[in-house]
Amino acid sequence: MSFDPHPDSSSDRPVRVVLADDECLFRASLRQLLSVPPTVIREVYGVDVGAGFEVVGEAGTGEETIRAVEHARPDLLLLDLSMPRLSGLDALRAVSPDGGLMRVVLLAGSVGQSDLVAAVHLGVRGVLLKDAPTETLFEAIACVMAGQYWLGQSLVAHLLDLVRPLLQSANALHPGPKLFSLTARERQVLSLVVAGCSNKEIARQCSVSEQTIKHHLTRIFDKVGASNRVELAMVATRHGLDSTGC
Repeated sequence: MSFDPHPDSSSDRPVRVVLADDECLFRASLRQLLSVPPTVIREVYGVDVGAGFEVVGEAGTGEETIRAVEHARPDLLLLDLSMPRLSGLDALRAVSPDGGLMRVVLLAGSVGQSDLVAAVHLGVRGVLLKDAPTETLFEAIACVMAGQYWLGQSLVAHLLDLVRPLLQSANALHPGPKLFSLTARERQVLSLVVAGCSNKEIARQCSVSEQTIKHHLTRIFDKVGASNRVELAMVATRHGLDSTGC
């Protein structure tokens, strides 16, 4: 996956980030994580984050978020969904358009369907629950900065509940699901990805190692032509490949 901080900028500079969250300790934790050298992030978490990050602004309210974004013009906004007086999404609505150059990862304790839909409409590229592991934060940022979309694993099934009727309607117009030459085990793994299971959970349910699940997923991604779990789940639902479990 290529890490592209900005469509019109050099990839050898750090990604400029604004942190927006009303919890000072959580902001401090994010700031500390983003200060870790990129070589260490690659070695410890296995995620390539290019030249790393530079925190260029912080905000504790929706109003401060608007000012910080318009002042700093960051590459990336890590945005808390729930902030006092003005929510993260309301703040995003008020931010001046920048031609889609700023990418946004929404951070939340939980996300309802209406907020998920609103976030997508507002151009949010990633949605991550705050209790996610550290490596997931870096994976989400790398995915978003590469121009892709990221959803926390537990939110994948949530999104599919919203779009499944549309996918099924499209499938009715073009019958004949593709099998993509998936083995029975690969279809089993795929069904659990659609259900929002992590690699560890899939490994436990299938009684194999987590490394084996990673090998299965690599082959599945190649066969299906998906680049992340969200795309994989969408393809699986579109072609009826999500009905078998371990």
